[in-house]
Amino acid sequence: MLSDSDVKIKFEALANKLKAGLFDEVINEASSLLKKRKHQVFFNILSLAYQATGNFQKSAEIMEIALRMNADNPYFLNNMGITQHKLENFNKAEECFLRGIKIAPNYINILNNLGNLKKDLNHTEEAIKFYKKSLSINNSILETHLNIAFCYQSLGKYDDSIYHLGEALKINPKSTVSDRLISTMKKYKKDDVHLNEMIVKINKLELNDEQLSNLYFGLGKAYEDLCDYDQSFLNYQKGNKILKKINKFDINDVKNNFTQIRNFFKSYPKIKDSINSRKIIFIVGMPRSGTSLVEQILSSHKKVYGGGELPFLQKIVDKKFLEKFKDINLNEISDIDKLISECHDQYVNKINIYDDKQEFFTDKAPLNFRFIGFIKCIFPNSKIINCKRDFFDTAWSNYKHYFPASLPFTNDLNDLSNYYKLYSGLIDFWKKDYANDIFDIEYENLVTNPKKEIDKLLKFCGLEWDNNCMSHENNSRSIKTASATQARKPIYKSAINSSSVFKKYLIELTDNLKN
Repeated sequence: MLSDSDVKIKFEALANKLKAGLFDEVINEASSLLKKRKHQVFFNILSLAYQATGNFQKSAEIMEIALRMNADNPYFLNNMGITQHKLENFNKAEECFLRGIKIAPNYINILNNLGNLKKDLNHTEEAIKFYKKSLSINNSILETHLNIAFCYQSLGKYDDSIYHLGEALKINPKSTVSDRLISTMKKYKKDDVHLNEMIVKINKLELNDEQLSNLYFGLGKAYEDLCDYDQSFLNYQKGNKILKKINKFDINDVKNNFTQIRNFFKSYPKIKDSINSRKIIFIVGMPRSGTSLVEQILSSHKKVYGGGELPFLQKIVDKKFLEKFKDINLNEISDIDKLISECHDQYVNKINIYDDKQEFFTDKAPLNFRFIGFIKCIFPNSKIINCKRDFFDTAWSNYKHYFPASLPFTNDLNDLSNYYKLYSGLIDFWKKDYANDIFDIEYENLVTNPKKEIDKLLKFCGLEWDNNCMSHENNSRSIKTASATQARKPIYKSAINSSSVFKKYLIELTDNLKN
């Protein structure tokens, strides 16, 4: 039996190893120590180590034991809340966080984590409330300022967002993500103070690759505003070269994935007809093709809730189909109707946490174009909107925006054009069986003749006319995409042929199209 003093010594040693990233060592040693004494701190740190390795299910199991030993420990409740959030058990996560806050109202970590949960669920105003409470206790936490800035940006409250990004830079001048985000919300003029600050920073500060890439994209946007297209492209190029090095990408992996998806649908799947429990509109296409604008228009309708870019469909398809059945046709899966029903219920349960009141729900994850066949099996009555935009404008808009690692093809012009070809090919494949279920909307037509195109869009979705759709800029919903700023503006035509001033740098795209 370990004494209390031994427990303290062992725990401190484990905590240091956890900080150092030695997670496997922590797991092995904590597991061993628990055989000698089942102390709650060992359960807690073991749970944290599993959490750090991405094994959230195991983390939850361990944390459950710790909570049985001490149900009112706010640290345990916070850790369990984080784990349940990662497992997408959103109600359980919220329950843990709220219990913890009731016990420890000024516990900053749990306030921030509840804010993160609310932010992810599009309850943005609530998220801001918890972030503000955290900042009232300690105003010097970088991540809190970044998170609240992101929330304000998603709501179109740009002055508030820029203020908190400025506070983040005061805490750490190397927080160049703040510089990049500021650049997306302002129009630069000659001798702009922030532009000069970014130039000084890139020349004077020792920055890592991630910090540099953020700064290069910020500078690219600033020089673009100043019509200095040479400097603009140079900075965008530098930023993308860094991200390409960080975000490994092989177009052959995409080709193999798309081939696997096609193989599932070699013949039209004979799935039992069913009725969706929700009226879902899937908005797909290449990133930067107008998907955010289309969702903003649709979600302005009184019967539609805009869900944003949701990860659920991809996770369900990957787990239930692509990972489990690698080399067989969809029609060869036994008890397919049961599997389809499980997928349907799992997805609907997720989106109902966001909203279960509106008749229609939009899911705007552009790359869901890969899963149109699966969508029509799982949700036969759903509507699919395929957003299209000029190839050069689409490719260039992708290249000049900073995207997460989930979109690595955006960091290289050649990869972009190759991915675009694969997207077009797969859309053509889907249209062979689902032509009547896919509505193509072209960005150029939408912004040139909005009333006509919106009318066609609403009719396809089974929605009556709503004048609110013509004034989508008044829609106060949260928009958490790279297009947030643009999607909040009244419809404008200036983005048509926006790549033209950079055409001389896009020869690679032209050459690739010919091949």
